[in-house]
Amino acid sequence: MTTQEPQPLTDPVPLMGCPYKADPYPLYERMRDAGPVHRVLFPSGVRAWLVTGYDAAHAALNDDRLGKDHDRGNDRWRERASIMPEPQHSRLQVHLLHQDPPKHTHMRRFVTDAFTPRRVEALTPRFQELADTLVDALPERGPADLVAGFAAHFPFQVLAEVIGLPGELASRFDRDWGKVVQPVGPTDPGRPRYEARLHGLESYIAEVVAHKREHGDDDLLGRLVAARDQGALSREELDSMIFQLLVAGQEPVTNQITTALIALLRHPDQLARLRDDPALMPRAVEELLRHDSAFELTTWRFFDQDSDLYGTEVPAGDSVIVSLCAANRDPRRFPDPDTLDLDRSPNPHLAFGHGIHFCPGAALARAELRIALGTLLTRLPGLHLAIRDEDIQWIPAVLGRGTHHLPVHYDRRL
Repeated sequence: MTTQEPQPLTDPVPLMGCPYKADPYPLYERMRDAGPVHRVLFPSGVRAWLVTGYDAAHAALNDDRLGKDHDRGNDRWRERASIMPEPQHSRLQVHLLHQDPPKHTHMRRFVTDAFTPRRVEALTPRFQELADTLVDALPERGPADLVAGFAAHFPFQVLAEVIGLPGELASRFDRDWGKVVQPVGPTDPGRPRYEARLHGLESYIAEVVAHKREHGDDDLLGRLVAARDQGALSREELDSMIFQLLVAGQEPVTNQITTALIALLRHPDQLARLRDDPALMPRAVEELLRHDSAFELTTWRFFDQDSDLYGTEVPAGDSVIVSLCAANRDPRRFPDPDTLDLDRSPNPHLAFGHGIHFCPGAALARAELRIALGTLLTRLPGLHLAIRDEDIQWIPAVLGRGTHHLPVHYDRRL
């Protein structure tokens, strides 16, 4: 019997379709084997340069030639990638992910104190209360949807505690607004709904700002509003930073809870081991982050002049994206990378990025994952999928991984 040769990669490589979203790792392996940089095509029509190997990804995340400011993008990129119309793009897209030093350095200082490991540790008992309350509301016996019943709510409730979002405002946040970061082109039939989400989110942010200005709260949101009133932030920077907190601060953690649960449900022996040995949880969380990261791809980066990227000439203003998931499965950095190894150490994964744009909320996300997984595994004995693995519906988001639903069975709710 002869081994069939893999099909050559197309140029550009399409990153789209249900099979790719369900399991992108075979394609990433082929791309890594062929070289560290490839031209790719997204569903919106955007063409970009994707970095896949660990060493190349690590270097690109630290490459000060690559800037994040959208003004660096060329007309070819802008024609397809302008997700938000004006004036909303200018109002909501000047947050940390789209800034370069020195402005990035200045803006980042306003948020880091709220997410320090010490503060996260002090709030952990409250986070545990939130997790237990959500599990209390699940059916006494399965089936249940762990996205609708837990993962869609827990990260936002935690975020509200950390940033100082009042309960009445938090209860009115529409999770559907988070979809404004997913590309919907000007001619897409879903464009009117997309713009309605955008206007709804803008109005909500204005309410948050007005509330904090009226009450003068000493919390992250209150301090950001005060910085705006003192001239340290522009109105656009303030609104954009609140936008980033509300959208990037919760949906990726929701998705990471689902990818971690799916990995464990696919490996019931590992699930049982983790349930029976809570001391293993911190190391297990790192491996689950590496094994299937909710941040599959980074956001855009750009060269301001034609530049060499690991032997590939990349034109100025073309978008460069790093595949964190591909880097985290590179066998040259991680032995047996496709295996879920809860004992893996060291584990220098790139799930939270690297360099100056390393996720400021990493300590919080790690705590949320430890609490979420520990609570669900402990209180829902007999946890297993209620659908076939191939029937899991992966979200069609361009940059992230996760599921809309996660139906499970369990014996009882403890």
